[in-house]
Amino acid sequence: MKLSYHTLSLALALALPGVATAQNAPTELDDITVTATRTPISIENSVVPVQVIDRAQIDRSQATSLQDLLRGRAGVDFTNQGGLGKITSLFLRGSNSNQVLVLVDGVRIGSATNGMATLQDLPVDQIERVEIVRGPRSSLYGSEAIGGVIQIFTRNAGPGLQQNLAITAGSNNLRQVSAGFSNRGERGWVSAQGGYQDTDGINACRGFYDEATWAGAGCFTNEPDRDGYRNTSINVRGGYALSETLNVEGHVLNSAARNEYDGSIFGGNEADNRQQVYGGKLAWTPSDSFRLNAQVGRNVDQADAYFAVNGVRSFASTFDTRRDTANVQGDIVLAEGQQVSVGADWQNEQITSSTAFDVRERDNTGVFAEYQGQFGAHTLQASVRNDDNEQFGNHTTGSLGYGFAFGNGLRLTASAGTGFKAPTFNDLYYPGFSNPLLQPEESKSLNLGIAQYTDNWNWTFNAYETRIDQLIGYDSSFALVNVAEARIRGAELTGFVSLAGFDINAQASFTDPRDHTSGAATYDNLLARRARTSGRIDVDKRFGPLRLGVTAAGSGHRFDNAANTVRLAGYGTMDVRVEYAINDAWSLQAKAANVFDRAYETVAWYNQPGREYQLTLRYNSKVN
Repeated sequence: MKLSYHTLSLALALALPGVATAQNAPTELDDITVTATRTPISIENSVVPVQVIDRAQIDRSQATSLQDLLRGRAGVDFTNQGGLGKITSLFLRGSNSNQVLVLVDGVRIGSATNGMATLQDLPVDQIERVEIVRGPRSSLYGSEAIGGVIQIFTRNAGPGLQQNLAITAGSNNLRQVSAGFSNRGERGWVSAQGGYQDTDGINACRGFYDEATWAGAGCFTNEPDRDGYRNTSINVRGGYALSETLNVEGHVLNSAARNEYDGSIFGGNEADNRQQVYGGKLAWTPSDSFRLNAQVGRNVDQADAYFAVNGVRSFASTFDTRRDTANVQGDIVLAEGQQVSVGADWQNEQITSSTAFDVRERDNTGVFAEYQGQFGAHTLQASVRNDDNEQFGNHTTGSLGYGFAFGNGLRLTASAGTGFKAPTFNDLYYPGFSNPLLQPEESKSLNLGIAQYTDNWNWTFNAYETRIDQLIGYDSSFALVNVAEARIRGAELTGFVSLAGFDINAQASFTDPRDHTSGAATYDNLLARRARTSGRIDVDKRFGPLRLGVTAAGSGHRFDNAANTVRLAGYGTMDVRVEYAINDAWSLQAKAANVFDRAYETVAWYNQPGREYQLTLRYNSKVN
C-alpha cells in the first residue's frame, strides 16, 4: 500500500479550515521570537511570518535530524542526497539554498566557499528551539537573508538542577545517545550536553559509470553499498549576572561527523566534517528604557574529503572556512510602544583549501537602524541597513511592515523588503570557474497576511511575491556573470486546533519559483529541485500516560534540472509515533517512519530511506 500525495492533500484540506500555526497550543515561551526584529516580540505582533519549534515538540516528534524536524513546514523544502547525514539543501520560499541565512545562538554559520550551512551535521539533540522567519531580513542581518532566516538556539538551563538522557536504537543499525545537565541559581547558570549518533545508512546513490563509453548518471560511480554516518557533538553554555544590570554569557557547540558517500578519487567517498560555533555576549540594561548588547562569535566549517578503498584512505581535498563576527546593538524605548534599535555588525571570512584561491580573506561591516511602533490597533516596523564589503563595496537594503488588529485575535499584516546575497569565494575566485567582478544578487519582496490567534486554535495565511535580479549564472560562453532573474510567487496556510483532546497542527505551501531570465531558453521554467506544493499535518492525542501521534508530510513533483526535462514524482509519507510515560521522569518512545515504504527521490539518482523503526528511552528530571 502506498500513501499518495493526493491522499495527503485531502487530509490537509480537511484539517485546515479551523486551524493554524505550526506551534502547539501557545505557551509563554512559544509566544516570543527574537529573530524577526533582533529584539524579543510576541509572534502575534510580528509583521512578518514566524514559526517556533520548541524542545517539547522536538522530543515529541522523535526526529533524528534537522531535516526530519523541518520537513513539510510552511515555506520549507529540502533536497537530500541519500539519507541521514548526507548533503542537504534547504529552500525557503523557493529561494536558493545559499540565499537563506542560518544562525546558531546569534552566530552566523555556513561555508564561505559554497555559501551553504551544513544543516545535516547540526544535531537535533543539542537544539532547544528553532525560529523560522519567512521573507527577506537583509535590512537587519545583511547578506543571504533573501528567502528568510532560520535561527537555532542550543539547549539552555531551566530553573534549578535538571538532567536529561535519551537512548535510541533503530533500523539501519541506528545507535544514538544524548545526555546532559543544567543548573540555574540566583546569579549564574550552566548547561552541558553531549551526543553520539551512528548509522550504517542506506545505499545513498543508485548511479552508474561505464569506463568503456564514459557514460554515467547520478554520482557517476558503481558503489551499491551502505553509506554510513557518524556524529559526535558537545554543547556547553553558561552565564553570570555580574550586577543587577550587567550579564555575561558564553557558548560552544562542536559537531564532528564522518560521512560515507558514493564518489570517486576526484571527489572522494568519505568526508570528515566539523562544525564549531563559539560565542560570547555582554548585556547591559541600566534602565527600563535602554539596553545594550555586544556579541562576538566564530564559526568554523571544516570539510576534508578522502577516497577510501578496503579501509585505506587517500586524501582528496580540503575546504575549511572560518567566520569571525562581532556586533553591538542598542535598544532605546522612546515611549510606551515606541522603540528604536541601532547597531553595527562586523564579519571576517577566511578560507584554507587544497584549491588555490587568488583571495582567501575578506571583511564586511554593516550598520542598521530599526523602528518599532504600536499605536492602539496599529503596528509599524521599519528598518534600513548598509553593508560595506571588501569585494563588492556598499549595498543598502530596507524593509517596511504594517499590522492592524481587528479584534477577537484577528490581524492583517503587510510587509515589503529588499534583500541581497554576496558572491561566495567559489563564485569570485574558484580557479577556472569564477569571476572576481561579480556583484551581489538582489531581491524585492512583498507579503500580505491575515491571522487569528485564540486560546484553543489559531490560523495564518500569507501570500507573497519575490523578484530576484542579478542572479549569478553562466552566459552563452560559459562565463560566470550576473545575468539570471527569478520570480517567485506563493502562499502558505498554517494552523493549530485543540479539539476533543486532539492536538492538530497542519500547514500547506504553494510555491511557483520561475526562471525569468530574459532571452534564456529556460525562461518561465520552474527553478530546479523545488516542489510547487508541500504540506504536513501532525495529530497527537493523550490517553493518560499514553500519547499517540501521526505525522503525514509530502510534496508535489519537482524538476531536477533547469531545462525541466528530468521530472521527479511527488510523494507522501506517514510516520506513526507512540509515547508511554513510565513515571514523571522516564518515558518510552517508539516510531515507525515512512510506514507505507514509499520510494521517492528529491535529487535524481539519490535514494531516500524506506520504512524505518526506532525505539527511545528518555529521561527528564524534575526541577530540584
